[in-house]
Amino acid sequence: MSDPKKINVAMMTSGGLAPCLSSSIAHLTAYWAEALRSGKISSLTIRMYKDGYKGVLIGDSFLVPEEEWDACVALQDLGGSPIGNSRVKLTNVKDCVARGYVKEGDTALETAAQQLIKDEINVLHTIGGDDTNTQAAELSKYILEKHGGKVVVVGMPKTIDNDVFPIRQTFGADTAATQGALYFENVVSESTANPRMLILHEVMGRDCGYLTAATALKYRERLASQKFVGRFTTTATSRDVHAIWIPEIPIDIEGEGARLNRIMDEVGNVNVFLSEGSGVRDIVAEMEKNGEEVPRDAFGHVKLDKVNPGVYFSKRLASIVGAEKTLVQKSGYFARSAAANGFDRDLIGRCAEVGVAAAIEGTSGCMGEDEDMEGCPIRPIEFERIKGGKPFDVTQEWFQKMLKEIGQA
Repeated sequence: MSDPKKINVAMMTSGGLAPCLSSSIAHLTAYWAEALRSGKISSLTIRMYKDGYKGVLIGDSFLVPEEEWDACVALQDLGGSPIGNSRVKLTNVKDCVARGYVKEGDTALETAAQQLIKDEINVLHTIGGDDTNTQAAELSKYILEKHGGKVVVVGMPKTIDNDVFPIRQTFGADTAATQGALYFENVVSESTANPRMLILHEVMGRDCGYLTAATALKYRERLASQKFVGRFTTTATSRDVHAIWIPEIPIDIEGEGARLNRIMDEVGNVNVFLSEGSGVRDIVAEMEKNGEEVPRDAFGHVKLDKVNPGVYFSKRLASIVGAEKTLVQKSGYFARSAAANGFDRDLIGRCAEVGVAAAIEGTSGCMGEDEDMEGCPIRPIEFERIKGGKPFDVTQEWFQKMLKEIGQA
């Protein structure tokens, strides 16, 4: 920056939705406005790139007028992204060219760099998962090495999977668990629609079972406050979670089936909470063995909605437990589209405050509670330490207690 007190800020959201995108923009806008008004910086512009990296690549953005900064607090009450998302990988040039975001012969990194330079961006806030933030770090490094410019990148860790090293709690995960519990509170009533009903509640979580476990916990907390009456057949037991299947725990379908069959005989229905990533490796191996094409996205991730683990397991389990009717319900889109709850708003706000201060000082990083440091301080964590794929710790006392209570351990 020629003058570190004159700052042009840009924000973008990317990847799948999470209950934090709108809240992050609201908090960041508020703290940047406060920095200007308190004299920490001398001038400020705030730009929003539309539809994630697509907007950066094609130059689709808008400036937020100063008179609208304070009004951005209203975004706290919105789910989704107020500026749109997309799944774009800057290093996947072939995909970027095919989608018309980059000209043939150009690279996505150079195209994005030229746009940020043209817009005179000093600070870029990337609100997304580990892929989004590590790409932003690469882009910042590229601009410095190839163009001698500096763009401070301060990421905000969005993912309902809560699977990013070394961040203790990612934005939106707590809200998504709460919303998933609310979703199943209605769906579970379908267990009364037919004798011997099998319900699989498929929860988002590619490689990490946190969201499924947390959703089950929050649902059971809600169930504990529900009153039931005497001889009626719908009970706390019939509406309870009977199994929690997550990627970190191998699924013994035969052993679990025998246990769940006893529950089916006793209460007339079975409710399974299933992480969408459970058993995917087995399903993919079976598809490849049969010569079927495995659908993948631009990042090479298996498209879980196409593979459909819920249907796969429901068919196998239904015959074992003698289900007369099977229902697979996915809470993912319902849960991830909600506005941030109080817990997440507080976490996002604390990270945004520190993140804006770090950006003013010229420090890049991904915001979060750094669990590798004593006390888990909120700080801009070095991008080279940011990595996805953090597994859920199944040894945690609350999770083991829940497994024992439902008879799974």
